[in-house]
Amino acid sequence: MEHFLETWGYVAVFVLSFISSMGLPVGAEVAIIYGGVLASGQIQNEPHHLNVVVVILLATLAEVLGSLAGYLIGYFGGRALVDRVGKYVLLTHKDLDRAEAWFARRGEPVVLFGRFIPLLRSFVSFAAGLGEMAIAKFLIFTVIGCTVWCTVLTSVGYSLGSSYHRVLKAFSYAGYVAAALFVIAVVVLFLHRLRVVREERHGA
Repeated sequence: MEHFLETWGYVAVFVLSFISSMGLPVGAEVAIIYGGVLASGQIQNEPHHLNVVVVILLATLAEVLGSLAGYLIGYFGGRALVDRVGKYVLLTHKDLDRAEAWFARRGEPVVLFGRFIPLLRSFVSFAAGLGEMAIAKFLIFTVIGCTVWCTVLTSVGYSLGSSYHRVLKAFSYAGYVAAALFVIAVVVLFLHRLRVVREERHGA
């Protein structure tokens, strides 16, 4: 990823941020941080010297556009998608009804603060679309959340500069622990969803 960012600069920041916010977690957090690192001018032999303000603006624009794309996919294709592949991903129409009710009551904080949670943030827009959250509300809180998120990450990278790799190495072990916890959480969630879906289908 670093080579991609160093080679393509602004384009790489935009593309990775867009894809991640649309619903495919490709590590946009690292991309935005490294964009800030490149903007600091402390990386040896870098082919691009980025501007920190441009990195923030491009990342924010990409995040908002990608989030809107994910929202529209969920909004217009959500229920039809559940009809086709719901049984494979353990989703039912009752789940969509619950999601719609949830976003009607608490959609604003979910969309806003969900932007700050790695991995989960990639699916917030799709879920908001599935829950048929009002698009005006979605866009307002998405713009706010994405602006704060991209500004903070870029600023962190800019502040780290050449010490980025040392800090990244220091956090690598914590990353392994987080990954193990994530796998455990996914397994638990899968088993829970399997039981719920079976009960709902049996009841139907």
